[in-house]
Amino acid sequence: METERQLLEAINNGERAALHRLYDRYSGYAMAVALRYVPQHDEVHDVMQDSFVNILTTINGFNYRGEGSLKSWICRIVANKAIDHLRQQERFRPTDDVPDEAEEEEPDIGKVPPDALTEMIGRLPANYRTVLNLYVFEEYSHREIAQRLGIKENTSSSIFFRAKKMLTRMMKEYIKQEET
Repeated sequence: METERQLLEAINNGERAALHRLYDRYSGYAMAVALRYVPQHDEVHDVMQDSFVNILTTINGFNYRGEGSLKSWICRIVANKAIDHLRQQERFRPTDDVPDEAEEEEPDIGKVPPDALTEMIGRLPANYRTVLNLYVFEEYSHREIAQRLGIKENTSSSIFFRAKKMLTRMMKEYIKQEET
């Protein structure tokens, strides 16, 4: 299999087929990232198109930092385009409420298949889903999330807490249904 470095060298040498290989290699992964933020399939195609236009037009400026860095760079672009899409659709509504409830006991996540978990995340409100994805999957700190989304740091923490609580309830309901 062609390494990221080899693929980038082919792209930088003007090999048009290399752009197709890039798309074929990373489009599935990029789609999964986009669906974490924008679960509506008809809208995720817009995010994918915007993302790959950006990727293909800026790839020559990409700074290779070792195997995996290209995939990470693509993921970052897709996540940013998805967040921009949510903002344009005015689906991201931050809140400054700080929860005062105690955390619930977490369910056994091993009992929830990945596709069911993805579907549950997709049912979260857009702001909950966005903060959860940035914190858990993109590994942003609450400070970085706050800066990226234009909210307060404690708002990011609050939204994450609420998202986690809602997801916990969904997983418990799923597990209960599967056991009966």
